[in-house]
Amino acid sequence: VDVVKDPITDPGKKSKKGKLTLELKDGQWTTVQEGEGLPANDKLVTVFVNGELKVDDTLDTIRKRSNGIQQQPRTENLPKWVPKQLYAPLSKIKGLVADKSYTNLHSGDPFSNIVMLTDSYKVTHHLQYPPGTQTIYSYFECRGGQYPEVCFFGLQYLLKKYMIGPVVTLDKINEADQYFKQHFNHPVWGYNEKLFNRASWEYIANEKGGHLPVSIKAVPEGTVCDYKNVLFTMENTDERCFWLSNYLESLLVQVWYPTTVCSQSRAQKIIIKDFLKSTGSEDVIDKGLHLFKLHDFGFRGVSSVESAAIGGAAHLVNFLGTDTLAALVCARDCYGEPAGGFSIPASEHSTMTSWGREKECEAMKNMLEKYPKGIVACVSDSYDIFTACTDYWGDKLKSMIESREGILVVRPDSGELPDIVIKVLDALESKFGSTKTKTGHKLLPPCIRVIQGDGIDINSLKLILKTMKDSGYAADNLAFGSGGALLQKLHRDTNKCAFKCSYALVNGTGVDVVKDPITDPGKKSKKGKLTLQRMTSGKWVTVVEGAGMPDRDHLVEVFRDGRLLVERDMKSIRARSELGVAQLPKP
Repeated sequence: VDVVKDPITDPGKKSKKGKLTLELKDGQWTTVQEGEGLPANDKLVTVFVNGELKVDDTLDTIRKRSNGIQQQPRTENLPKWVPKQLYAPLSKIKGLVADKSYTNLHSGDPFSNIVMLTDSYKVTHHLQYPPGTQTIYSYFECRGGQYPEVCFFGLQYLLKKYMIGPVVTLDKINEADQYFKQHFNHPVWGYNEKLFNRASWEYIANEKGGHLPVSIKAVPEGTVCDYKNVLFTMENTDERCFWLSNYLESLLVQVWYPTTVCSQSRAQKIIIKDFLKSTGSEDVIDKGLHLFKLHDFGFRGVSSVESAAIGGAAHLVNFLGTDTLAALVCARDCYGEPAGGFSIPASEHSTMTSWGREKECEAMKNMLEKYPKGIVACVSDSYDIFTACTDYWGDKLKSMIESREGILVVRPDSGELPDIVIKVLDALESKFGSTKTKTGHKLLPPCIRVIQGDGIDINSLKLILKTMKDSGYAADNLAFGSGGALLQKLHRDTNKCAFKCSYALVNGTGVDVVKDPITDPGKKSKKGKLTLQRMTSGKWVTVVEGAGMPDRDHLVEVFRDGRLLVERDMKSIRARSELGVAQLPKP
């Protein structure tokens, strides 16, 4: 069967049909469809079969190809591939944290070498601080950006994965040394042996037991505070390792990602709750069902499995619906949440279009039969979303839906926003009818709902809900799915995250350090030692230059000398995230 997706609502989403070959004809690449291509001309190469790698290209080969130089794939005499553990399982990390034993935590992980988890130029910075430097104290903040209410999340993950225990070994130092000798080598001037601070790393390995001599204080994860406030600080605990604080910046600043995902997800939850209330659906909030109104579709849309795990876990601070399984692993093994999120049976285009256009209604009926109870979602725009809503769901299968013990969720996956949502609601309402909420908004019967998972970001989500409200529909008719926009369409400058040195101890004298560029006043850094305090109104304030009151500081020491001192669970993080930015917790 030659399978095709061909939605009338978006011709650009029509898929290719049948078996394919990729051929080069007269200098032009062409995909030949429906099995009509010539295998001898096919440029697609078998790279993986039944668990075996069939091609192993070198970077040199790939570079040549990218420059237009034809290269044959290396398919013979392949080196024996030894699978490597890309990171220590978080379940192992959690167990080792519990019993305070960290031996061999990072063995087998090619990306666990803490000596190399930094930007190249930082390797050279130990030579650049003032003579007699003893302490470097730095801090992380969101300097501004799109989300004024910042929900801090993800530091515990980074600490558990990369920094607890004896992470510095002589083997890792030797490995880094070899990389640096090539990486910093110049064809004319050669390599400067002083660039790599090998002696200090050996000091950590031999005298500190491989434990990183730094102290980190952080606001409790899940805390919501105004941007432009300190979120964590870091300083060295051994004056011989003054250079280490900012060496670790590259790794720990990656907390920008889960924090930004968490802050954005929370902002969307606020929007959803507002529209549920204003369209007469407060009962959804009372029952906790609003936590399933924004479903994570982001696994395929992120840059890596790790991004899916920690970004997906950040979303689970605010919602309970997810299809990103990696997030469940992170939430369980790193944040003590055995069931971080939930999902339902749902179709994709392949499971529907494989039946063929003529049997689409049979494919839909099959969904109802295979899942006779509970919530089930079905993508319905493979060909004609309106025929699906009125003729199939709303006519031929209507009695099955209405008598079924559960909810059918219809999913359009193409069409202009927000219009397509209103058109789908209109089509379903014309067949299934509706009731009115106390605000006079139409609500479909409990057996049927809609999920919009195409093109959803915070802006389109708000626009759709506003359009629904203006068109007389209650917000409870709809749930959202979001993928790339939820977990990927953001960056460090979305909330202008930065890590800066604010204090140094040099020859026994404290120095308040500041960055203050005339070309961008917004990049002025905070000065001196910092505390994060709350005014009686609940407003957050960062007190600078060591003038704060330690007993009122909301920054808590969470890490010291390779040991995790505080472990937050998802339950407590979620509870904190529910507080408004100026809302004080109950005594």
